[in-house]
Amino acid sequence: MNELALTVTLNNDNAFGNLTKEQTIMIFQTFKDAKYNKCLMNMRNKYITYGIYNNMHSAIMFNNTMISCNLLEASRECGVKKFFFASSACVYPEYKQSWTDLDQGLKEIDAWPAQPQDAYGLEKLYTEELCKHYANDYNIKVRIARFHNIYGPMGTWKGGREKAPAALCRKIAVVNDINNYIEVWGDGLQTRSFMYVDDCIDGIMKLVESDVDVPVNLGSDRMVSINELADIIKNISAKSFDIKHVPGPMGVRGRNSNNDYVKEVLGWKPKVSLEQGLAMTYKWICSQIAMANDVADFAYSKTYQIEHNIPLGALP
Repeated sequence: MNELALTVTLNNDNAFGNLTKEQTIMIFQTFKDAKYNKCLMNMRNKYITYGIYNNMHSAIMFNNTMISCNLLEASRECGVKKFFFASSACVYPEYKQSWTDLDQGLKEIDAWPAQPQDAYGLEKLYTEELCKHYANDYNIKVRIARFHNIYGPMGTWKGGREKAPAALCRKIAVVNDINNYIEVWGDGLQTRSFMYVDDCIDGIMKLVESDVDVPVNLGSDRMVSINELADIIKNISAKSFDIKHVPGPMGVRGRNSNNDYVKEVLGWKPKVSLEQGLAMTYKWICSQIAMANDVADFAYSKTYQIEHNIPLGALP
């Protein structure tokens, strides 16, 4: 290959808000000096999951915006040729996700007129537009993927930041040791689609090596309710238990990916079925639980509260 590719993933949450443009440029310059002439940026921003009750939209929006602005400007100053932005299905308007039956899924064109449910989705949509302007003004090849609920082994599975597949796998793994039921937030009829992490990586690589310069959905177009998701994991575990519905944050009522466009331009579709992906995820989470000293808290989900007195840029 004539060009070397470097994928940079920033995983230190505490460094995000405090990472200045000058510090970002210094990091980029290191890559440039190492004779990497193409840099693909994969940014993991502060985000909202089923387990995070977001009571500080200002901190979420401020930190994520600063991350994106600093990375894009550092890319420009360091001569980065290609920039990948990990966007989210949260950019889609809340008014298009107020019912559970979304079999047709959300199309890329549905993002406008904009009305995301929260500040996180609005920041993602803003950054998509910022990426497009940098592409036009500075000749940076920008690639944008809107992720739809990525899950799999090695992901967050406890502590309040985990998403529904990991949370349900964890609860079901300990259900007979703690009690004979699992808790599900809300009525469990809220719908989503879930994509295994290997399919996500495959989609990213196809996208960044393509000529597609507009946002595309990367997700599964198989929609299930949270109750159905729990039943699939229940069958994998071969356990018997009840589901107890309890009050808790549910997000939008329904969300599903429409993959018509990504199939057309990339020839991509997920390969790992939900049953296969959940089986691998459940097995991995069970292995993590086996190494824990106290599993009592694993039977329940918690909401992640943000302290109001923390400075912007220091969100944990």
